Amino acid sequence: MAVSKVRPLRSTVEQASPPATRDLARLAAAAKRCTACPLYRNATQTVFGAGPSDAAVVLVGEQPGDEEDRTGQPFVGPAGRLLDRALADAGIARDRCWVTNAVKHFKWTPRGKRRIHERPNGREVAACRPWLVSELGSLEPRVLVCLGATATASVFGPSARVMRDRGTLRPSPFAAQTLVTVHPSAILRARDDRDRREQYEHFVADLRVAAPIARS
Repeated sequence: MAVSKVRPLRSTVEQASPPATRDLARLAAAAKRCTACPLYRNATQTVFGAGPSDAAVVLVGEQPGDEEDRTGQPFVGPAGRLLDRALADAGIARDRCWVTNAVKHFKWTPRGKRRIHERPNGREVAACRPWLVSELGSLEPRVLVCLGATATASVFGPSARVMRDRGTLRPSPFAAQTLVTVHPSAILRARDDRDRREQYEHFVADLRVAAPIARS
């Protein structure tokens, strides 16, 4: 697969230093020890990607949520369950997908007894990006799906825009066919049932663009 050379994003912050390996198990083990940004201090654990190493589709989100942080598995919370349903409706086999996040630790703020998601900032995303670069380089996905603004910026750079670029396939440094769409958590935050239903249908339509490549 011919894709452009991956260049590091310009950053003056400390960045993670993954081992020089294409072995996903070794990368995951090394990521557990990452302290490149402060997020590891309040997270329960690193949440690396999961799925088959020969996955036809790789989906990248923002960061683990509360359930993901507790279980150590990506996309197992409410957004993950919505994603599973949308993939099925789009005709993409969930067991042929690798799911991961641009940031591997849960960033949160306390609200009573609850831990509320807090969006990672640019320094934290840049610090974690080498893990994503190594992960995607090992997987060489047939089609890559960016879920939301953080994943899109990690893959395409800060000039990318989700609402402008969503629903079309184009090359990225990591895959000849890369799709941008919203993060499923945005659908869960819809203002009412009608809006949620419309957003969900648009999300499934975006994923259907990738389905023929996933099945080829």
